[in-house]
Amino acid sequence: MAEIVVGAMGSLLPKLANLIKEEYNLQKKVRGEIMFLETELKSMEAALIKVSEAPIDHPPDIQVKLWTREVRELSYDLEDSIDKFMVRIDGGKQPSKHHSFKGFIDRSLNLLKKGKIRHNIGIDIKDIRSRIKDVSERRDRYKVDQVPSKPVGRTINNLRLSALYRKATELVGTEEKSNDLIKRLVDDGGEASKQQVVVSIVGFGGLGKTTLANLVYEKLKGKFDCGAFVSVSHNPNMDMIFKNMLHQLDGENYKYINNQATWSEEQLINELRKFLEHKRYFIVIDDIWNNSAWETIQYALIQNECGSRIITTTRNLDVAKQSGAVYQLEPLSFTDATKLFNQRIFGSEDKCPPDNLAEASRKILRKCGGVPLAIITIASMLSNRNEKENTQNYWSRVYKSMGSGLDGSTNVKDMRRILSVSYYDLPSRLKPCLLYLNLFPEDYAIEIEELIWKWIGEGFVQEEQGRTLYEVGEVYIEELVNRSMIQPVKLDGNSKTITCRVHDMVLDLTNFLSNEEHFLTKLGGQKEISPPNKIRRLSLNKINQEEEVKLLGTMDFSHVRSLTVSSKDFHLIPNLSTFPVLRVLDLETCLEVKDHHFKDICNMFHLRYLSIDANSITDFPKEIQNLQFLQVLHIRRMHVIKMPSTIIHLQQLQRLWVSPFIRLPDGFGKLKSLQEVKGTVIIESPSMLHDLGSLTELRTLAVDFRDWDDSYEKPFIQCLSNLVNLKSMRIEGQISSLYSECDSLDPGPQELCSIDMDAVHGINAVPRWMSSLCFLSSLNIELLSLGEQDLQVLGSIPSLSDLRIIVKKPTQDRDERLVIGKCYPFQCLTRLVISYGFMEVVFAPGAMQHLKKLYLEFSVQGAVHKFGDANFGLENLSSLEHVTVKILVDSSTPKEVEAVVDEIQKAVDMNPGKPTLILKRETIQERFMCGMYVQRAAHAFMDGSAGPNTYKRLQIAQPALRTNRVLAAPLLLRD
Repeated sequence: MAEIVVGAMGSLLPKLANLIKEEYNLQKKVRGEIMFLETELKSMEAALIKVSEAPIDHPPDIQVKLWTREVRELSYDLEDSIDKFMVRIDGGKQPSKHHSFKGFIDRSLNLLKKGKIRHNIGIDIKDIRSRIKDVSERRDRYKVDQVPSKPVGRTINNLRLSALYRKATELVGTEEKSNDLIKRLVDDGGEASKQQVVVSIVGFGGLGKTTLANLVYEKLKGKFDCGAFVSVSHNPNMDMIFKNMLHQLDGENYKYINNQATWSEEQLINELRKFLEHKRYFIVIDDIWNNSAWETIQYALIQNECGSRIITTTRNLDVAKQSGAVYQLEPLSFTDATKLFNQRIFGSEDKCPPDNLAEASRKILRKCGGVPLAIITIASMLSNRNEKENTQNYWSRVYKSMGSGLDGSTNVKDMRRILSVSYYDLPSRLKPCLLYLNLFPEDYAIEIEELIWKWIGEGFVQEEQGRTLYEVGEVYIEELVNRSMIQPVKLDGNSKTITCRVHDMVLDLTNFLSNEEHFLTKLGGQKEISPPNKIRRLSLNKINQEEEVKLLGTMDFSHVRSLTVSSKDFHLIPNLSTFPVLRVLDLETCLEVKDHHFKDICNMFHLRYLSIDANSITDFPKEIQNLQFLQVLHIRRMHVIKMPSTIIHLQQLQRLWVSPFIRLPDGFGKLKSLQEVKGTVIIESPSMLHDLGSLTELRTLAVDFRDWDDSYEKPFIQCLSNLVNLKSMRIEGQISSLYSECDSLDPGPQELCSIDMDAVHGINAVPRWMSSLCFLSSLNIELLSLGEQDLQVLGSIPSLSDLRIIVKKPTQDRDERLVIGKCYPFQCLTRLVISYGFMEVVFAPGAMQHLKKLYLEFSVQGAVHKFGDANFGLENLSSLEHVTVKILVDSSTPKEVEAVVDEIQKAVDMNPGKPTLILKRETIQERFMCGMYVQRAAHAFMDGSAGPNTYKRLQIAQPALRTNRVLAAPLLLRD
């Protein structure tokens, strides 16, 4: 069982504790009732946890399932009642503050209203107490948490045996992988071969880790003095594992080891160490689930310098890293997958499906995603087809059922049981997070930022001391990746996942679990299922069938907490007033959301997360202040220039994502919980910087100064000094200087790691305070000119690893190039981009000793004509690995250009590290065309008309965009 049966328990208990506070002025009797509920629910939560820890091969009794489902629904209903009370007491429309007679009447009516609300919550609590009493009595009557569970079907260990004893014909695609693994294990004849070597095979469930480890074990075990292959599994019995290991290592001497019931774990470890002390052994430890199990086992595997080898297998990347060298097992190639599929169905990998089944087989294999377990499972179903049934129709039906969680055949159940081990091993906090991914279609690249904020809106992310909710969500993502439950698609420079995907077989499992527990109800685009009586989460996708429209009309939405609409047809969506307790509303793909719809949404007082497409909205309603519990506001493609002043009342707002360059109202500094503003904040007066400096929780910031003068400098530094949680910052506009006399920011954003400065004309100097930012690792900066003082500041930034400098003008009185040498430390710099038309710098011996990548962009006329050569000292950068040089040829002659090319090539050839060199030439006309393409693309993204031609233009412009941020700036307008 999982967090899905726990329901709202995680967020409910703190709310109950909060409700007893004096500020809510509840009657003493009601507070007593709440304290009773709190005690009872804690007891129920403990019982649920006990049930959830039942062995995976022993599912809970039907009575247990019914009871846990009832507790879950009860927790949801109770939380809804509490939230309704909170909304009526704390939220909603603000009472009148006028001192007139009308104001007096309003306040008096408000007090009467609040008295009635408190009376109603008392009635609700009394009713729920009665329900809890019934549930508790049922638990006692049936001894729910004491019901012995019984094995159902084949156990996981039984299913694992099939991986150990697969027929040779089923080992398609493993030969090459086994040879690769053997290369990592076999002796090389050197000193290193005497050391113990541990290789850990890690990968998604069903990829064939056990099969591969067993194949390598069978090939190599004859080269060692002794060997053993033991499985740890999910709930390891360490005594039995050690006894099994001893018996395999020496069957004669340890024939009766299992009879040694009195041997402790410590004795068994000592016995193993003594036996292995002088032997060259080869041991496979299969299916390790956590680091503690491995730590215990490795005590027994003595390091004896006899050249012993160990293979471990695991689904968890963290465990693999702890064990030894990581061998990431990849899915089968499409060719190998096809061979395995054909072998299983037709008895030969060379025999292909007939023409009428070829397309269906390709679709099925693509959905299997190269996972051998999935291929064998589906192929077994297809090969066991009833002869009377039409083969083509059957294959098509099997394909459509894949990933839906609806197929109930024995083979698919066995596959789910193997995959479900990973799911049940998840901590309870991660289970609803994983099930929530059913919201997205198969093969969809899920944006991590959006996913985490949705989790937060749903209440899945639990508070942790010292971390924001978003940071906790990032930890959840990392755990799911490490456990092979989601697959990273795109990573950022710090190896954090930006987008992810769910494998179709995991999607099938989570769909099945979600349907079973009524976690998420989906309508449209899939095989129809009967909706539960109480729908908690609803996803609507392409509702175009008459039956689906009719079904939607019969549904009760009074308990729906989350509504996601993936259909563009907004008119098919039920009236939003029928969703009284909605917390998450995602209408981002819905067109035709009008002004009156937005006004209606502003009366959905429970909302935590709101995302809409505002292309048809012309007015931002002042009623937005009603959404007092809103944490995330995402409004795409909105053409309104200024937000209403009432938005400053959203005290719980953490993320604001609206159209770029929208004006925030006066007093926006009251949004104390704000952590992220996606889009650029227009700064039109120094007083706005005071508001900005009040947002002390901000993590990211982008500002645009329209009319910069000296009066902005000190207020901006004061603003930065207050933003102590800032991690990334972009500054653009008419900036000329940033108070360079200031040595440090106090207290300042000490965790700031990224600054992007896009000054239209370039700033006068690098601010000295930058060198006080200990974690600043990435800096893009545009300078009017580059001098020694600038290099001193840049070179002393302690963690700077990625630096981009654009220099606007040459230094008038400079007759020789500026020398970059040892005096400028640049102690962490590994990547440097210099766009400097005049290229007034030269690298001296010992400069930038950790630099690996260098990108130079300059004009032949500007750089060479002034100094007479292209000698930039590239031969002196000792750690250099890659050099890219773009030469703007403008009006230079071919002879001049070739001379520059030769000189650069010669310098690179002289470099001791022999770095690779890429040379590019660009004319002014080519640059102009790229700029024109980018401008068109930006407009297309803004008006929603982006199509194939848009992406073709960007592809042409891409080389220039990588290094020229001025050229790329229009794309920042893309929402």
